[in-house]
Amino acid sequence: MGYRDYPKRSTSNWSASNPLIMLVIINVMFFILLHFIKSIYNFSRLPEGLFMQHVHDWFVVPARAGLLLQRPWVLFTAMFTQMNLILMISNMFWLWTFGYILQDLIGERRLFPLYLYSGLTATLIFLFMFNAIPQYGVLAASLNYSGATASILGVAVAATVISPQYRLFPMIGNGIPLWLLTLAFVIIDLASISASTYMFFVHGAAGLTGFFFARALLKGSDWSAWMNNLYDRITHLFQPRETTKRRMVRKEEVFYNTRGKQPFVRKGNVTQQRIDEILDKINQKGYQKLTEEERDLLRRASEGEI
Repeated sequence: MGYRDYPKRSTSNWSASNPLIMLVIINVMFFILLHFIKSIYNFSRLPEGLFMQHVHDWFVVPARAGLLLQRPWVLFTAMFTQMNLILMISNMFWLWTFGYILQDLIGERRLFPLYLYSGLTATLIFLFMFNAIPQYGVLAASLNYSGATASILGVAVAATVISPQYRLFPMIGNGIPLWLLTLAFVIIDLASISASTYMFFVHGAAGLTGFFFARALLKGSDWSAWMNNLYDRITHLFQPRETTKRRMVRKEEVFYNTRGKQPFVRKGNVTQQRIDEILDKINQKGYQKLTEEERDLLRRASEGEI
């Protein structure tokens, strides 16, 4: 599959419901919050070590599993916690790039679950190494783990497995293949963690998570389905059920109210509604789940035939 060849809603990229936007916002918010608190410590002339002990350490995963039991929430906060500005900017660039491509290929609803899967897998491997391998266990008292890089690596690998020949900048020659961009990201990542051998296993586990997530999806098994279903149930839990009267009003609006339009225009309305339904299907299940009829309809719509 190449670049997107079907019409796209112009507002979806910057919608607050877009998981990619939310991931970037959460990462930025954590960064700003921690640095704001750190600035208070600096203005109060308190040692930076106190900030690390009193605040920072409550957001990152400690190498000692026993200490983790006192703050289990760090399994999730750690994958959004990073203090280095350059690393933060770099990670958000890669997250936006690979996250956008992944959503373009398989829809929006799988990005957040994959980000969590990759981050949690990396964290579990980190904990295993420092609590089950004596060679690393002696360093457990002074180390912790955090950052979004592992999660982004899982997203990058998944997107590449799904469509390695996806082309970026198609107007330049034949475009840049996705696998080449992923390779550049992996090389940069390996160079940044070369001083810590254990991080090769941590990030490698995140990359494998993205690989197996994509392979399972290509075989028809969606690992994100349960997470999305749970999210849907929670978000709809407190919404009032639609009354019979309201359903009748909606039925009248849909089937009987022409809103002053001539009868021959009705066909156009139905076609536009059908296109919106197909776009929703792409966002939920991905482009590869469309039938030949649906793909042909989108092609004709993009060419202005309907």
